[in-house]
Order: sequence, then C-alpha cells, then structure tokens
Amino acid sequence: MRYERKMELVRTLAGYLADEAKSHGAWTPADITRTLSNPNADFESLWLAFRALVNVRPPWPAAADFLVAQDELLEGLIEEAGVATVADAERSPLDSRLRLWRGDITTLGTDAIVNAANSGMTGCWQPLHYCIDNAIHTYAGIQLRAEMHSIMEAQGHEEPTGHAKITSAYNLPSKHIIHTVGPIANGRPNDTHRRQLAQSYRACLDTAHAHDCLSLAFCCISTGVFGFPQDEAASIAVSVVRDWFQEHPQSSLIVVFNVFGETDEMLYRRLLEL
Repeated sequence: MRYERKMELVRTLAGYLADEAKSHGAWTPADITRTLSNPNADFESLWLAFRALVNVRPPWPAAADFLVAQDELLEGLIEEAGVATVADAERSPLDSRLRLWRGDITTLGTDAIVNAANSGMTGCWQPLHYCIDNAIHTYAGIQLRAEMHSIMEAQGHEEPTGHAKITSAYNLPSKHIIHTVGPIANGRPNDTHRRQLAQSYRACLDTAHAHDCLSLAFCCISTGVFGFPQDEAASIAVSVVRDWFQEHPQSSLIVVFNVFGETDEMLYRRLLEL
C-alpha cells in the first residue's frame, strides 16, 4: 500500500473515531487531539491514535464508508507485514499434525486462531495494551467487538473459564477466531487452574472440529497478564492436544503452537522434540 494512501486512510479513520466519540459525549485524550490537529503528524503517531480510539470504542453502529476504509487499511497493513501459512510452521517428529511457528498470530493464515480473551469477551479495553486480545481485536476490525457484544448480550452473563466461542476473523488472514477464557493464576497455579487451562485447550479443539476447521493456531493461553507459568502452561497445552489426537485418530486437524517470544519457542521446541 502506498504511504500516501495509508496516511489518507489512517487520518480519516482516526478523525471519524474522535468525532464519533465527541458526538456520544465521550472524552478524547489531549495527546490524541493534538496528533489529529497536527498536519505534520507521521503515520505511526496517527496509527497509535487510531488504535487507542478503537480499543475504547463501544460497539456502536458504524458508517459503511468507515468500514470500507478501515478494512482497506487493516488488510493493507497485514499484507505489508507478510502473511504466513500452515506450510511455514515446523513439523514435530512426534506427529506431523503438531506444528510450531514463531511470529505475530494476526498474520497467520489458518482456518482458526485462538484468542486468549477475558470474561467479558469483547476485547481488551485498555488503549494500546500489549496483550493478544488487544492485537486481535485491533487488526480484525470493529466488527469483531460488535459480533462478540451480540453473542454476550444473548448469553446474558460473563463467559466461564475453560469454554470457547467462535467468530469470523474479519480482516485477519485466518477464517475464524476461537475465543477462550483461561484461568487467572497470578504466578501460582493450583490444580483448579491446571484443570481449567486444559479445559480451554480442549474446548478450542472441540470447537474447531465441530466447525470443520483443518488448521488451528493456539496462542499461549493464560501466560500473559493472567500469570500462568510458561513452562507448565506449554506442557499442559501439548499434553492436551496429543491426548485429543489419540481420542480423534481420524482427525486431519493440524495444530500450530504459535509463540511470540524466545522463551516460549524454546519450551515448545523441547516438548515437540524439534
């Protein structure tokens, strides 16, 4: 995507969101207002303003032209980052259906990716937070929060730990997103937390299977702000998937363990004997 086009889109989109917030009586931070009023603001500054506004935007209806522009920008940015496929993931000698891939899950083109959600299930509402929930909602687009809001309104209560829900992936290169709430361990997991984490992985596998997915990419559920120790979480993840394959010997589902950092990559390499 041409830089000029990116600048045009992001400035228009961020301005729309700021005006929309104002029309609803919402407050826009002064630094974002300054950025939007600065004719010399660069793309990164405008992108951060857009993302921050998106992160806190309630699931209001959006104008059709906003959605068209948003989708063009997000798809363009993902394309620029480079889309990976299942073929790019490294196969485990333990089972060819087990794969490992290190990178940004929002650029991975599988039938489904897993989002480590919170119990509200409508995304991370903290502006510019580094969690995977924030990234997935940002790059999928505002349609994702709207869909999850409708699902949760119909459900009438927060999502229990260890369950899973499936949605469209919208602007992401995957087809679906499977959302699950992992346990909050705060660095000290107990047997209940371990059981709940296993349930999250199993629920995602069952959901992918029920929707005829041929590939599923797991993030490292609960190991971020939820504080489940990485080594123990990785061991549970691989164990649950291998057990699930034993229970579904005819399944052709390919499971990709997606990692972002070096520590998780080393843990999964050991567990997958790579």
